[in-house]
Amino acid sequence: MLACAVVAAILPAAPAVAKSAIAQYDEPKYPAGFTHFDYADPSASSDGVLNFQNFDEAQSYDSLNPFLVRGSPAPDVLHLMFDTLMQRSWDELASEYPLIADDVEIAPDGLSAVFHINPNARFSNGDPITATDVKFSFDTLTSPQASPLYNSQFAAIRRATVLDASRVRFDFKRAERNAPLIAGDLPVFSAKWGMQPDGKHTPFDQLTNVPPVSSGAYLIEQRRNDKQIVYRRNPHYWAADLPSRRGMFHFARITFKLYLDHYTQLESFKAGDTDVEIEYSSMQWARKYIGKNFDNGMLKRGMFPNHGPQMQGLMFNTRKPMFQDARVRHALAFAFDYDWLNRMTFYGQYKRLNSYFDDSPFAAQGEPSEAELALLAPYRASLPASVFGPMVKQPDTIAPHTLRDNLREARDLLASAGWHVQDGQLRDVHGTPMSIEIIDDQPGMDRVLLAYIRNLQLLGIDAHMREIDSALYQKRIDNFEYDMTTYIYPTVTIPGVELERRFGSAAATQIGAENFPGVRSPAVDALVHAVLRANTLDELQTATHALDRVLINGYYMIPEYYAPNARIAFKNSLGVPAVWPRTYQAEDWVIDYWYRKAPSGAGPVASVQ
Repeated sequence: MLACAVVAAILPAAPAVAKSAIAQYDEPKYPAGFTHFDYADPSASSDGVLNFQNFDEAQSYDSLNPFLVRGSPAPDVLHLMFDTLMQRSWDELASEYPLIADDVEIAPDGLSAVFHINPNARFSNGDPITATDVKFSFDTLTSPQASPLYNSQFAAIRRATVLDASRVRFDFKRAERNAPLIAGDLPVFSAKWGMQPDGKHTPFDQLTNVPPVSSGAYLIEQRRNDKQIVYRRNPHYWAADLPSRRGMFHFARITFKLYLDHYTQLESFKAGDTDVEIEYSSMQWARKYIGKNFDNGMLKRGMFPNHGPQMQGLMFNTRKPMFQDARVRHALAFAFDYDWLNRMTFYGQYKRLNSYFDDSPFAAQGEPSEAELALLAPYRASLPASVFGPMVKQPDTIAPHTLRDNLREARDLLASAGWHVQDGQLRDVHGTPMSIEIIDDQPGMDRVLLAYIRNLQLLGIDAHMREIDSALYQKRIDNFEYDMTTYIYPTVTIPGVELERRFGSAAATQIGAENFPGVRSPAVDALVHAVLRANTLDELQTATHALDRVLINGYYMIPEYYAPNARIAFKNSLGVPAVWPRTYQAEDWVIDYWYRKAPSGAGPVASVQ
């Protein structure tokens, strides 16, 4: 039932026609009848095992259900075992192509979309995937049994309705251009997951160690303990030859080995026990990726360009009384000396963040445009005047600026907010000292945080760092039990509904949501809605630019830095596709599109630095 044409716009003026691909703006890059994504290599070998290390910073796992709040899910289980209705491409802003659904019919008013299920689609147990299964997946993920993250992700969808065995309709709360793509992102699983021999169902929120009846390309082959798991590619995976899957999932088996610390993880890789190491520490990359196996060519290093909206920073928990005054948050930003860090510890590998959407067309620059001012004007009385001027640049210590000057600025801002140094400590009007605990679960962050803490202490602040394991860290940030922490928001190619989860007022009190700073601002809510309502790319950029100005001038976090390249070390026996996607998560790229070279070493291999 694939359509011949590709959709030109999400909100068509003509009567609804089923389309094989949808784009949020403009037209999809790939026409009907395309064979594979440009960055996929169908000719590469599809044998061998990939031995991977820690995934998503997890040091252990205790659940096979990636959709729950509690527990730590098995590494990459969501991606490897659960297909979505449609597949996003990695070299476009926002386009989707057939996967479980083979076409989409969007209503002329944009308030609903009907997805037709590919008649060949099958679950891992061989059952056909039906519209009823799609509705079951949606209803479950938006219920209290699943993590609130999914309820937020699919908040644009009012309900799912089964039309017949192969068609499901999603009704949307508003006519937003990204709503059909959000529906296309729905992961699908079977209602038989957790069914007991007597036909009774285990409650979904108790499905932690039951292997999923899933829709993805891999099955669980072996679980040795909470630190190792082996996935086996399903030999009967029905979608292997779809254009959105051809040239993907080249490894017959993928083994994850989880290590308690980065030192052991890296040494295991250097000894040849694992195949690839994705490095997030500039110091480690500059100093530790040496040794005999690099000298003899068994191991290689590569820096691969990676673009997309970047968001990483030291977040203030504005639920804490001491951080509710923006002047305090602004003051503490002056104590972060990025230029010293980049010079002394980062080996010049990073770039400073000055935006919530850096390295993308969605970042605000210079003076606000007339269109931006029109969006901001209704909230002028509640916003700082700086929002309406040139885009704020983060404090620096490049001559003639110095850290001493910045700390003076911080002292004056703190004084204006009622904080003064008494008996060597910064105290409020009641004499209560300011005490800040910065939590993190990454050992490599200590050199960054300790340098920042030293500067805070110069201001009279009792600041200290606490490094905790990943499970406890996740629990604490999910429940907003922290003063400050560094967080990296996952990159998205085009801003959308995730902004509600990250900065919407409703998410500020929602356990498990991503509004970690606790942003509660009518202006932010309105601008997020403007992002979601944008009908053209120009309107989208206007809305994100205005939102960027409000967030930056709200000082909800201290923007840190980003790496313009993915740092990947790997065995020479691994093949790298000749064409690289524009925006990607390095782990996903390796797992999805790299391959084991044939013994002769034949096959296209990209050059690396």
